[in-house]
Amino acid sequence: MRIGVLGLGTIASAVVEGIAGDGHTITVSKRSAAHAQRLSNRFDNVSVADNQQVLEDSEVVILGLLADAASEILPGLTFRADQQVITLMAGASLGEVAAMVAPADAVAIMMPFPGIVGGGSPIMAQGEIGLVNAIFGGRNTVYEIRDAGEMAAYLAAQAVLSPAVTLVSDAARWLGARVSDPDQAETFLRHLVGSSLQGSDCAAMLGAIDTPGGYNQLLRNHMQQSGMSNDLIAGLAKLASHD
Repeated sequence: MRIGVLGLGTIASAVVEGIAGDGHTITVSKRSAAHAQRLSNRFDNVSVADNQQVLEDSEVVILGLLADAASEILPGLTFRADQQVITLMAGASLGEVAAMVAPADAVAIMMPFPGIVGGGSPIMAQGEIGLVNAIFGGRNTVYEIRDAGEMAAYLAAQAVLSPAVTLVSDAARWLGARVSDPDQAETFLRHLVGSSLQGSDCAAMLGAIDTPGGYNQLLRNHMQQSGMSNDLIAGLAKLASHD
């Protein structure tokens, strides 16, 4: 496909890198020049152009702009009726994006993660997700989100990633101070948590490691008694109600 990318922050750059080997012709905007230069230097099929030229060269447009920037930049650009648009913007509904890119067709909101670079990453998508699957589904798993309300809830819940990583990081630092190889300590814990979550649903995994009086049960009980679960739910509720 001929794919254009407007806005090239960290996530949009990861999106480009994740599909650059799939035979597409990709044009990225000069915005975030360092990312654009790095990608064009690395991949022969990635070129850099100004915003309007990105649109001229593309049949599929990926919007990697922040919502505030999009409201300033997009009205000055000319889209075509034969273009399909996938937006990565968390702060704009599909209807709002459709108004910004008319007469192009705003087909889907897509929320990727940095792991899309190497594949095997989850992608949240709302709208007509056939195009998202066609471009990204071969290497990643696309989770279809029903509507804007569900997307808001998923966006709040995915924020568990940062505190989960912080827990592993804190445990790795604690372990690293007590063993001969701190790097191996962190690698072990990342491997343990990642492989365990991939291999089982949460209820089954908790049941399997819930040995009475065992380390896992004791630490979990300690943290829950300290308010971990209640604080998590309160934080998610606050995120979900955030305008």
